[in-house]
Amino acid sequence: MSATRSRSKPGGMDVVSVLGAEVRPLRERKPPWFKVPAPGGEGYRRLGELIRSEGLHTVCQEAACPNVGECWERGTATFMILGDTCTRRCGFCNVKTGRPTWNDPLEPARVARAIARMGLRHAVITSVDRDDLPDKGASAFVGVIRQVRRQAPGCLVEVLTPDFQGQEMPLAKVIAERPDVFNHNVEVVPRLYPVARRGSEFRRSCRVLRLAGELGEGEVITKSGLMVGLGESHEELLDAFGALRESGVEVLTVGQYLRPSEQHLPVVRYWHPEEFARLERDALALGFRHVASGPLVRSSYHADEHVVLGAPAGATAR
Repeated sequence: MSATRSRSKPGGMDVVSVLGAEVRPLRERKPPWFKVPAPGGEGYRRLGELIRSEGLHTVCQEAACPNVGECWERGTATFMILGDTCTRRCGFCNVKTGRPTWNDPLEPARVARAIARMGLRHAVITSVDRDDLPDKGASAFVGVIRQVRRQAPGCLVEVLTPDFQGQEMPLAKVIAERPDVFNHNVEVVPRLYPVARRGSEFRRSCRVLRLAGELGEGEVITKSGLMVGLGESHEELLDAFGALRESGVEVLTVGQYLRPSEQHLPVVRYWHPEEFARLERDALALGFRHVASGPLVRSSYHADEHVVLGAPAGATAR
């Protein structure tokens, strides 16, 4: 692997100069609050078989989410469209990268059919970055939203999209379909973008979120999320929260970064649950409608609860 394509040393840079010298070893006993039951219940197995039978991908599996057992037992999942190969190489992400070849025009219908068979009340649709496509993958999101409205009309739809390289037309296409929630994660504080999110820009992501809210005209909830554990300070997080509020974001998630492998960025420290509680209080004080903050919180974790609590005045479930 060349230095410029390395996750743990993006661009060949010395990440210690950004993260600091005090980082956690990959193989160590994690704090007790990270212990979760191993997946394997009846609901987990049933949902896994359904996803495999439809030839679908989920971010629950591809990103090695620690909540996969709990969420699948609840009958919820985050579907990942446009294949399982990303055109970007974020330092924290476990999704494989390379040159995508996935092109399945029937995927939206298959995703919607699986959602209908599962009887979901709230479905999250995300994707890998597809910077190789003319519309950056927006048409696939449009197709899934339309198919879910047709096949599972009682299900709320949340889209968790890339930044579309800041292009307005792909974003406008998605928002025109009126998903119930538009989610785009900024992931980390601005200072960490050179090591954690090469190819992305914090201010560009904020513009995407602001424009999504404006195009949604009060009918689409906007949402974003960040990770902690890469050396950011409480003050840096509050500044990022403030930028998101200025961009009109209504729902916020904050969780702990967990290093997937030696090829990924190291963890600087594990934040204590009490620190997450403080972040939640501080974020609510900034005006967010709903905040989920905790060690195992992920962007799609209990997403249905976020919408109920974060829904703007006048919003109704379809």
